[in-house]
Amino acid sequence: MSGADFKGRTVVVTGASHGIGAAIAKAFAEEGANVVVHYRSNKDSAEALAAGIKAGGGNAIAFSARLDRSDDVDQLFSKSESTYGSVDVLINNAGTYPNSPLLDISREEWQKMYADNTVSTFLCTKVAALCMKKTGGGSIVNITSISAAHPGPDHSHYNSAKAAVDMFTRSAAQELGPYNIRVNAVAPGVVFRSDIEELWPDGVERFRNAAPLGCLVQPEDVAKACVFLASDNAARISGIILPVDSGILSAKVY
Repeated sequence: MSGADFKGRTVVVTGASHGIGAAIAKAFAEEGANVVVHYRSNKDSAEALAAGIKAGGGNAIAFSARLDRSDDVDQLFSKSESTYGSVDVLINNAGTYPNSPLLDISREEWQKMYADNTVSTFLCTKVAALCMKKTGGGSIVNITSISAAHPGPDHSHYNSAKAAVDMFTRSAAQELGPYNIRVNAVAPGVVFRSDIEELWPDGVERFRNAAPLGCLVQPEDVAKACVFLASDNAARISGIILPVDSGILSAKVY
């Protein structure tokens, strides 16, 4: 399938120093994109990822920013434009997901969850869209979660923050479409990481047993979905929430 060539395009991936974000950055680099590897504090990993992309013949820089601060967000996109000349794709991946029972969540914890997952998505989308508007369009993909539709326990702040991102995705698609800016989201299920079976063995087992495909989601699965939605292959797709969940949303309820 043609249309997934990102040569000459600049892709900003937030929260890209590890996990899903790193897989997304690598996937776009493999398609020829100039990649901006955003990180908050994990400088060594982010710089190692950018160096690895460059060693493989690609283009990448690492840049640190607090995404709940407007000045930091402005600097991130200013650096992207000054280095590569444009911002063509934004992947809003950065976020946090601590567990806490609803009755134990403090106001400060609630607000931090929204700052990390919702405010950051809004600020990055707004500034990226202003960049894209100048050059005739672009694509934004938000990483949300199936928890926005099917809430997990001890995640009321996370579940609701991701539900807000879902509706923001549709709202942004509506308002930014006239500028040829498409906005979509990818909603992963339980994603594999090296320590997940040790830290959450019962949850992993429940997910595998319930999911029709019988497996966890790999970070690369999420990355491929992002590449598709940002590519010309999805030129008429905007405002969707695409589950990448091993079929768990179709699991039997009885």
